[in-house]
Order: sequence, then structure tokens, then C-alpha cells
Amino acid sequence: MHKIIISDSNCLPILSEIGALEILQKQHGKVYTTNEIVNKFKGDLPSWVIVETVTDEMRQRILEIKLAKEESSALALALENKHCTLIVEKTNAIIVAQKYNLKFIGILEIIISAKLNGIITSIKPILEKLKNTNYSISKELELYILKEANE
Repeated sequence: MHKIIISDSNCLPILSEIGALEILQKQHGKVYTTNEIVNKFKGDLPSWVIVETVTDEMRQRILEIKLAKEESSALALALENKHCTLIVEKTNAIIVAQKYNLKFIGILEIIISAKLNGIITSIKPILEKLKNTNYSISKELELYILKEANE
């Protein structure tokens, strides 16, 4: 597993909203993010979320041609940390991450991994909470996730 985990602008607020933010810490210890993402986050972030500044501002501005400022900052930070895993949700950001051969995961993969690693006992309650947010999960995807998590 990659040592550095970098979160985009969706992961932290969604997991915080459903009361599952600690899953990230239990799996990865520290999670890195950027000032742009922190500025979008409502509330205080835990001390294990480390805020980093992108050093290649030009790269970030170039990424902003196709992506929002928050996603651009996360991708730029990931490009500066070669052995990282990026938590990303938005399709256009995933496409850019693939273009740059970045390793990435999504919230659902984090939840499945937490279940398989014994961090949580069931993903069903978390999926129910996710469905009550603006996070979209089709019935087919939900069934696939439950199967992957051995539930």
C-alpha cells in the first residue's frame, strides 16, 4: 500500500457527514490534503489530516483548465508525491488521474477495505448513511459492494 494518502474535496466532507471519518485514520494514519480543500470543508479537521501546499503552482493552474481548484490542488499534490494514493470521486478528476498514471481509490473502496481489514464490522449502515447524502449509489453498485465486502 502507498504510504501517502491524499484526499480530494469530496471524501473528507462526505465521511465527516456520515460520522465515518475515523475510518481513514484507522486505515492510513495520516491523510494529506491542500489548503483549497480545507477552505471548502465546513468544520474542523482532525489533527491527523495534514495540510500541504502545492509547490508547482503552474501545474496546478494548468490542471484548473479542466478541473475545479480543489481537485486541481489534490492532483497537483499527488503528482509531487510519486508514491501516493489519491482519493478521488469526480469523473473528470479520475480521467486526469488516469492520464498521469496516478494510483487512486474512491470512498466505496475505502469502505470495502475497512470491512475486509476488520476496521468496521458491516458496510450496510455506512451505505445507508451515504444514500442519505448527495452521494449516488445505484442498486447494482450497492449489490456489487456488498458482495465485495462479503456481506
